Order: sequence, then C-alpha cells, then structure tokens
Amino acid sequence: MKFTKIATIGALAVSIAGLAACNNMMPQKDTAMKAPMHSQNMAKMNVVQLAQSNAEFSILVEAVQAAGLANALSNPDAHYTVFAPTNDAFMQALTETKMTKAQLFANKPLLTKVLSYHVINGDMAMYAKDVKPGNVMALSGDTLMITPQLKLVDENGRVATLLKTDLAATNGVVHVIDKVLLPK
Repeated sequence: MKFTKIATIGALAVSIAGLAACNNMMPQKDTAMKAPMHSQNMAKMNVVQLAQSNAEFSILVEAVQAAGLANALSNPDAHYTVFAPTNDAFMQALTETKMTKAQLFANKPLLTKVLSYHVINGDMAMYAKDVKPGNVMALSGDTLMITPQLKLVDENGRVATLLKTDLAATNGVVHVIDKVLLPK
C-alpha cells in the first residue's frame, strides 16, 4: 500500500495552546501506563521502532506486522502522526466487535484500513501543540474528528482519549490513545 501525503493537515494549523497542559487535567487511571522500555533514545527511533520498544503496544506491533505495514511506517522521509492504541484498547475493540485477534489479523484489508485510520501523514508531524479541533483525513482516506476537548471521534461516534502525547520519533510523533479507532 502506498501512502500519500495529506495536505489538509497544514490547513488545520491554527494554534491552540495548552494541549500539553491537558495531560495534567486528564483523569488518572488506577494503573499508570508504563514508560517505554528501550535501549536507545526514542528520538533516534522511527515510529515502528518506538512502538516495538514498549510492551503496551505489543498487539499494535503484531497488527502492523500482520498487515505488512512495518516497512511503509518506517519511511525515513515521512512525517507521521500516529494515534497508538494500547493493548487494553485492542482487547476492548475485539470484545466490542466480537472478533478474535486471529480473525482480525487474517482479514488483511480490514486490518490495514483500521491501522491506517490511526495515521496521518502531512508536511510535518502533529505534536500536542499542533493538534486542533476539526476534521482530519487519515491515511485510510477516512475522516477523524478532533473535538474542542481534544478527544478523537471516529466515524462510528466512538471517542478516544489521549493518554500520553509527543513521543518523538525520527519520522513523526506518537500519541497514546485508549481506544482503537474504527472507520465505517
């Protein structure tokens, strides 16, 4: 699958100060997300390597590999913004859709569409300070809405919360979310 740059990101570049401060306002969960465990500085890893370095993304990494997207998402010339669901988010989505992980991974077109719905590629990666309310087009070609409260709403009305932002990589940035986004 060839990824193309989405020019609409630049159009959303209206500054909203304080998304980084929103991390301090978000409700705390009983179990804090574990810090990434890795042997090299995250800023020296691409988005795939960054995900591989954190056990909380093991299902996401498995999914990316099953879909055959690891090479594309390792593109050093890209400027990806990845909304990365945790393992718990994947387990919730499997329960919600009544699918097993094996069923999802076996359906490569569906898996590719779901995963590419979590990725935006623009002229520059969208760090927390750049995330704006409005609609943005994901690599899947589907629309993702960002609310004024800086929540992500998929095309099915499901709402994802940003758990952690600005995990910098050599080819973009990763923001951790608590739900798997599902396109129509």
